[in-house]
Amino acid sequence: MAVNSTPEAPLPVGQVSRLIGGWIDRLGAVWVEGQITQLSRRPGAGVVFLTLRDPSHDISVGVTCYRQVFDSVADVVGEGARVVVHAKPEWYAPRGQLSLRATAIKPVGVGELLARLEQLKKSLAREGLFAAERKKPLPFLPQLIGLVCGRASAAERDVLENARHRWPAVRFEVRNVAVQGVHAVPQVVQAVKELDARDDVDVIVVARGGGSVEDLLPFSDEQLVRAVAACRTPVVSAIGHEPDHPLLDYVADLRASTPTDAAKKVVPDVGEEYERVRQLRDRARRCVAAFVDREERGLAHALARPAIQDPHRMIDGREAEVAALLDRGRRTLRHHLDRAESELTHTHARVVALSPAATLKRGYAVLQRDDGHAVRAPGEVAPGEVLRARVSEGEFSVRVDA
Repeated sequence: MAVNSTPEAPLPVGQVSRLIGGWIDRLGAVWVEGQITQLSRRPGAGVVFLTLRDPSHDISVGVTCYRQVFDSVADVVGEGARVVVHAKPEWYAPRGQLSLRATAIKPVGVGELLARLEQLKKSLAREGLFAAERKKPLPFLPQLIGLVCGRASAAERDVLENARHRWPAVRFEVRNVAVQGVHAVPQVVQAVKELDARDDVDVIVVARGGGSVEDLLPFSDEQLVRAVAACRTPVVSAIGHEPDHPLLDYVADLRASTPTDAAKKVVPDVGEEYERVRQLRDRARRCVAAFVDREERGLAHALARPAIQDPHRMIDGREAEVAALLDRGRRTLRHHLDRAESELTHTHARVVALSPAATLKRGYAVLQRDDGHAVRAPGEVAPGEVLRARVSEGEFSVRVDA
């Protein structure tokens, strides 16, 4: 419950410390898991002091226990070991210090660690952190490679030497961190985030040269897995431990079996690329030569055709055909004209022979009344009527005699 206080009526330090102690006492005993970072066993002392640290966070708490409690696990527990302790939180009021009073200590076995890692693996897999579609492709030729590894480690030497042997111009941005122990996780996470924040880093390699299951626990930490999953830069896991894969292998965009293998997968081999370029150049040269040869054969075949060898031959042949057709057309037209002329002459002769003018020339005359009508019968005229008589040489008037 909150305690009332004001600037005019503040609480003494001792009272605040006693209140804190009372609140902590009400917490009761709890089971706590952590990693032993400091261990103090003074000869003859009945109390053992140790520091328990959360490997994933920068948080530690002091633990005290009676010697007989620690002696029961002293043969299998030391600095760096992961343990589970049953302890009651205690508040030391004079110095305002929190500690745990342990009544039981149990080492965390490899089987228990693997079981917990398997549960964490399934949980992260359900979130999709290991999905193949999340994997980012590595650049063909990275200009700057971020390397996270132990200081002066064999892993660092293997990556640098093999990468520079394959491609001498490659550059590295190295971050030396703790790769095991309580400081490994925060340092590796910080290094990965720093390299990912740089725009000039093309790929990040996290390398370590193998180790026991306990040594590789930092690379299965949930905080590190989530940090790698959030990276926008491709990440390569190069933890040289074949039997068991840390969770970093599953979330990374590429897994390498060893640091040397990582160098081979991240950096192309200059000799191999030169050979590939030479092969491609030779292939291109063969393709071009085959194309030119095929086109030359096609051109030679085209030039061998009669139309190409004697291009006027076809024109001359067509000229003769046109001349023959023109001559035939002229003969046909002349024949039609002659026949039409003959038919016209005969028709003209018949027309002339049958025309009234021809009849008049033979001495006949045509009598016409004043209205122009020809007289065809005697009853059509009256006595004394004047008619006009047409003959071949002209016309004259005649009078009808009664």
